[in-house]
Amino acid sequence: MKLLLTSAGIRNPAIHHALLDLLDKPIDECSALAIPTAGYGHPHGTPAGAWRFASGHEWRCPMVDLGWKSVGLLELTALPTVPRERWVAAVEATDVLLVNGGDALYLAHHMRASGLDELLPSLNAVWVGLSGGSMAMTPQIGEEFKGWDPPEGGDAALGIVDFAIFPHHPDLENSMADAEGWAAKLDGPAYAIDDETAIKWVDGEVEVVSGTGHWKLFNRLAN
Repeated sequence: MKLLLTSAGIRNPAIHHALLDLLDKPIDECSALAIPTAGYGHPHGTPAGAWRFASGHEWRCPMVDLGWKSVGLLELTALPTVPRERWVAAVEATDVLLVNGGDALYLAHHMRASGLDELLPSLNAVWVGLSGGSMAMTPQIGEEFKGWDPPEGGDAALGIVDFAIFPHHPDLENSMADAEGWAAKLDGPAYAIDDETAIKWVDGEVEVVSGTGHWKLFNRLAN
């Protein structure tokens, strides 16, 4: 699998270069599917926010508006009512999944409910997460980031990667002190990243892509 886990999208040349490296071909030759689902689960999510993301009008978080060959919409809450062979074929044919921010646990829940989580390891597509769309790949998000309470409770996400992510540091008033307190309650390594930083993950290999950004690794051993 190939993941590009961002705090705020493709914000600078360093993150853009990392994306191109993962794609192995120019953006204008790549098909994309935009996944807005996480935005609906967040307490501050709105239909307008989902539209801005999916239409490429969210200028603060460049994702959909990068010049893709084509962009489709994949709404995970609808997938359980759609014949599986229809949407699986579309996902398997795409080059990149562009995943909106919002509530990571809401996104993880609907990935499990739809079966997309089971499909991920076999895909050639690059997963490009934005904030909550990145955090959904982690083992746990921490109580501080819970907005939607999953039926099973807790703060466990998908655990595709073995580290947690504290996005938007020091943006959105997420201070380093806040990050340190958050990390101290987790069971494993965790990264605090700002909006100019991303984490590139390929089959378990991790590379922090930061350009002019700031980040910190809290490398606690699992209990």
